[in-house]
Amino acid sequence: MALSRCVKLNDGHLMPVLGLGTLVSEGVPKSKAGEATRVAIEVGYRHIDAAYVYENEEEVGSALREKIADGTVKREELFYTTKLWATFFRPELVRPALERSLKKLRLDYVDLFIIHVPITMKPGEELLPKDASGKVIFDTVDLRDTWAALEKCKDAGLTKSIGVSNFNHKQLEMILNKPGLKYKPVCNQVECHPYLNQSKLLDFCKSKDIIPVAYSALGSQRVKGWVNLNHPVLLEDPVLHAIAKKHKQTSAVIALRYQLQRGVVVLAKSYNKKRIKENLQVTSGAGGTGLLSTILHGSPSLHSSSQNCLWSKMSYLLFPVHVCLVYTPNGFLLLLWHQERQHGWIGLRLDRK
Repeated sequence: MALSRCVKLNDGHLMPVLGLGTLVSEGVPKSKAGEATRVAIEVGYRHIDAAYVYENEEEVGSALREKIADGTVKREELFYTTKLWATFFRPELVRPALERSLKKLRLDYVDLFIIHVPITMKPGEELLPKDASGKVIFDTVDLRDTWAALEKCKDAGLTKSIGVSNFNHKQLEMILNKPGLKYKPVCNQVECHPYLNQSKLLDFCKSKDIIPVAYSALGSQRVKGWVNLNHPVLLEDPVLHAIAKKHKQTSAVIALRYQLQRGVVVLAKSYNKKRIKENLQVTSGAGGTGLLSTILHGSPSLHSSSQNCLWSKMSYLLFPVHVCLVYTPNGFLLLLWHQERQHGWIGLRLDRK
């Protein structure tokens, strides 16, 4: 694992700056996640981002073991992330949830274990537990207690590092100010791209030595019914196209390199071998210097409050309520977080058209 392609986490471990996202969209066979993982490792990826709720860890794990067995890569050269889903936030359920993922993967440990979303749901086998009227059933768990259980998983050697995802700065502060805190989150994984640059949150994370990790780094998922499909597509943006043409690279590589220049680790999802390989160019360091200033000043659409992103637009309209759209294979969650409350989400809507 080349040091030039990694960032050092606050616990001393190294994280590759480019990872493969393994979420499979609705209607796409789970096997695609395994195929993409095999291809990614073959062409040089060493960071694989997954989650229990993606429901494809067996396929991804099979690909990992295959590439280890055939000598393409050693286990210690890989960085594998999995996530704790909201139905397992009770402290006594945290370790069993991780052990379940490890059993599916047939691995002894993961490199990073993170809290997937800052909301708790009723424990059980259902990913989205609902009552008779179809409403999601919440649970009452203090996320600080959940975090303490993650710390125990790290101490037990089941994971090397622990972190969070989709947390805002108040939720991060809640963990950081936890009495008896043993380990800080090493990262905060959030949606982040030129149409949603997350500047304030990134600055906060960096001030606390927490690495920002960007999912949907190539633009928000364009889910009909949740996003105005008439809004611009990030990878079709004229500024990105102009920069890409100048440097003889793809718009995707430019969008990813923009994040690296900001100190953000990026996750890119693709099932196309050609694109998977092209995206790896972002780690080469060739060309594209000054992308940050070019993108920030070259197009208003690339550094606005993001009229093209549901999270940002709704947060602006409903301030001081923060809105978060979470996609899972079984549905969508619209989560409302009031900035004056510090320990949980106070509204939720579930729907799939």
